[in-house]
Amino acid sequence: MNQKNILEVKKLNMMYTTLEGNVNAVKDVSFEIKKGSSFGLVGESGCGKTSVAMTLMQLQSDNAKIVSGNIIFNGQEMVGLNEKELRKIRWGGISIVFQGAMNAWNPVIKIGEQIREAIREHYPENTRSENTNKINTLFKMVGLEPNVADRYPHELSGGMKQRAVIALSLSCDPKLIIADEPTTALDVVIQDQILKEIKKVQEDLDLSLIYISHDIAVIAEMTDYMAVMYAGRIVETGKTKDIFKNPKHSYTRMLLDSTPSIIGDKKMLKSLDGEPPSLMDNFSGCSFAPRCPQPSDNCSSGNAEMGLIEVGDGHFADKCCVECG
Repeated sequence: MNQKNILEVKKLNMMYTTLEGNVNAVKDVSFEIKKGSSFGLVGESGCGKTSVAMTLMQLQSDNAKIVSGNIIFNGQEMVGLNEKELRKIRWGGISIVFQGAMNAWNPVIKIGEQIREAIREHYPENTRSENTNKINTLFKMVGLEPNVADRYPHELSGGMKQRAVIALSLSCDPKLIIADEPTTALDVVIQDQILKEIKKVQEDLDLSLIYISHDIAVIAEMTDYMAVMYAGRIVETGKTKDIFKNPKHSYTRMLLDSTPSIIGDKKMLKSLDGEPPSLMDNFSGCSFAPRCPQPSDNCSSGNAEMGLIEVGDGHFADKCCVECG
């Protein structure tokens, strides 16, 4: 493993088993996270972003199965570890800010006690006063008053709950944080405040960050590197600034064309018609072809050759789309 990487994901495949058939939610996903850097996963709902996050933490539902691939965190292979071994990595190595902060808390236990429980799991030798001091420090870091620890979840606003979830994710000194659409249920003012809090915490503690969003504008603000997902696959990846400057995949271009910008020339936004395909289907060729504005005959006929190829320094895009131009 490259010593500069905190995480390497190699050809990861994960599926859900359902009564209707297998859902191929993660297909040949590969990426790496450099120490201290931020990495974005972007795509529409249903493209597999959260499935990737849950697979990294191995918190998938009971009907989920890692079919193949590697998840190497800090030099250690995680695929195949038992639950006891995984619990040592979760929160102490990799933590997550869940998508539904409103529902992430036990409603009948005070906020502070829930955070204290996580700390006790990883630092059993700590005294209660040490844990209290740590919780107060974390709350100060995310802009909460110490008395929030003595309140129940229903007593907090949405923004306060989200800040408390960020504090919880930091409670056991992780090296990597996964933020799974942490501002989805918040208004734009609070969203901006939370994004700034996450960025500040990452920089202050020199953490690595995976930021998951369907909003490509947020990815531009939050990340150094990014990957665009579609139908369970990564279709383009590289430095965030390179992808925004010179997108190579049709899906990436259409995401950018559908996103408003307050800088540059005014332009008419373009809608992204249609919807992602069912992940139960086994595609022959390009899964984006039915929505692509200019598919080639090969794409439509299923003869497209899939797979990422390098189109620039560290910039990769799906071979089918690159060859179509």
